[in-house]
Amino acid sequence: MAIPIKSKTEIEKMRRACFIIAETLKMLETMIVPNITTNELDSACEEFLQSKGAVASFKNYRGYPKSICASVNNEVIHGIPGIRKLISGDIVSIDIGAFIDGFHADAARTFGVGEISEEANRLMAVTRESFFAGCEFAKKREHLHQIGAAIEDFVNQHGYSVVREFVGHGIGRDLHEEPAIPNYRQKKKGARLMPGMTLAIEPMVCIGNGAIKVLKDKWTVVTADGSLSAHYENTVLITDAQCEILTL
Repeated sequence: MAIPIKSKTEIEKMRRACFIIAETLKMLETMIVPNITTNELDSACEEFLQSKGAVASFKNYRGYPKSICASVNNEVIHGIPGIRKLISGDIVSIDIGAFIDGFHADAARTFGVGEISEEANRLMAVTRESFFAGCEFAKKREHLHQIGAAIEDFVNQHGYSVVREFVGHGIGRDLHEEPAIPNYRQKKKGARLMPGMTLAIEPMVCIGNGAIKVLKDKWTVVTADGSLSAHYENTVLITDAQCEILTL
């Protein structure tokens, strides 16, 4: 299936959605303190998106019940907000999608709660930096596989593992578009990147071996060995030069 190329008008509409996501993440970061519940974060996100004229991309998407994904400690992705209170030492990955004027944006960050361990801090830093290592190859005429190879190489160099079962994706009129963007090296080169493509690049990194399992709620993905996991994602635009990160 072909990868959609956005027009200048479509890109401007995506910029608006992406700016709202960036604002929302900054707002939520100020709220992430001990004793707050993930439900409270979810409600604040939904209210903030609505105040900007946007709606939460995730809510009711394939039956997902909430506006954000809030994944704590060994939860990799798709953690469902609830009455759980965050405590000092936790790390929480917040993944948000916003839809406005016909287009989606998607981004994720992992935040520390109160005082966190040096190991957790390092994991969060490596996960973030692996995204930027991948972005070095998110540019005109490079091939898709180079993004994932750079991410995996960076993560492995620091002694961590990438999750292989879940990947990044194209984004635009649909929340998930072509192409799939693995965070690991592939044998095939994959598509050649061209200006106007919009991608959600999202390394998911574990302290352990990267094996995962899905909980009984059929959404929450956790590390099989119980090790900490972090998630970092941005929506990016392929340009004639280096990619533009739209959700920063």
